[in-house]
Parts: sequence; C-alpha cells; structure tokens
Amino acid sequence: MHRRRRTALSLSAALLAGAPLLTACGGNTHPGAAAVVGGERIEVSALQSEVRDVREAQRATPEADQLIRDTSQLSQAKLNGMIFDRVLQRAADDNGVAVSRKEIQDTRAQAAAQSGGEQRFTAMLLQQGALSAGQIDSAIRREVLLNKVAEALGANTSTPEGQQKVLAALTKTSKGLGIDVNPRYGSWDYQQVRLGETKTPWITQVTRQAPEQQPTDA
Repeated sequence: MHRRRRTALSLSAALLAGAPLLTACGGNTHPGAAAVVGGERIEVSALQSEVRDVREAQRATPEADQLIRDTSQLSQAKLNGMIFDRVLQRAADDNGVAVSRKEIQDTRAQAAAQSGGEQRFTAMLLQQGALSAGQIDSAIRREVLLNKVAEALGANTSTPEGQQKVLAALTKTSKGLGIDVNPRYGSWDYQQVRLGETKTPWITQVTRQAPEQQPTDA
C-alpha cells in the first residue's frame, strides 16, 4: 500500500506540469466543449469549475501568489487529467477491472495517516498536486484503477518495460475512442497519452512543479 500512496502523490504532482499556453483559434466543431472523448463532451464549464476550485483553495493559503504562479497552466493540466480519466476508464472496462468506494477510502485514510493526518495530507496535495480537497478522491481513484489495469495487463509499472506495456495499451484505447480537443487547450498526443506537453499522468516518478510564469488562469 505504501507504493500506492507514493504513486498517487507522484501522479498529482505530475498533473502540475502544463503545456505552453495556446491561443484560441477558429474551426472548433464543438462549441462549448473543451474536448470530446469517444463522442462524449467535456464541457468548458466543467473544466473551469475544476480550475476555480483549485484557485479558491490556493487563494486561502499564505502561499497563494506562489502557488498560482507555479500552476499557470492549470487549465491544460486539469483537462489532461479529465481526458486521461476517460481513456483509463475505457481501458479498465475492457480489462474487466473496477475500483470500489471502500478501496478509495482505505487508500486515502492510509495515505493521510502516513502524511501526518488528513489536514496535512490535503494541504500537501494542494501545494504539490494542485488538487482541491474535493478532487483528491478522484486522483486516488485514478491511481488505484491504473494499478489494477496494469495488473490485468501483467505489467509492472515500476519498470520501463512495464510502463511501455501500459502506455501501448492506453495508446490503443485512446485511438479507439478518438479525442478532439478545443485548439485553445492544445492537441492530444496519442503516442504519449497526454495533452500537448503536459506530463504523462500515470508515470510513477516524482516531478518538479512547472517553472514560475505569469498566471493565466487566475
């Protein structure tokens, strides 16, 4: 379980790294959608809500200015996670695996205990992973589900070979779904299973936060 905690925190840290901001351009065939995955829309309003929750939490901290500067590409990072969740869910369905509410609760409780309590755990994930309190369970679910998909594939994600095996499976799933991203946020990289230059969200390694830039989602 310690491995799960570590990878879950690494995952949330990886979501911080953002793609270079792209300006909006014409030709969007899905007005109001940030992306369409497998024919299902991810509304801009839903993405903005995710970003707003994080910004509100960040502004309530003494480090507000620094946290906002460090997450200037928050919209891309959040959309990356929202798209990835749908790809991962399809891969999970294809492999017959699921995550129960109890598994999420147990994983969170253990991670919080190992982090010094729920309050410190929540604060750490806001600082290191740009996660509001209400987004933590979804991030934990993603990591637990990913571990189950990897197990179903017979892949050990602590090795390069195992990571490549999972990546290949998610690439195939991603292509099968078809992903159309609003040009404002970039484009989907099927080979890396990520949005633009955002970090691949499932690689289990600690990553640094994005370089300081002027906030664009504040």
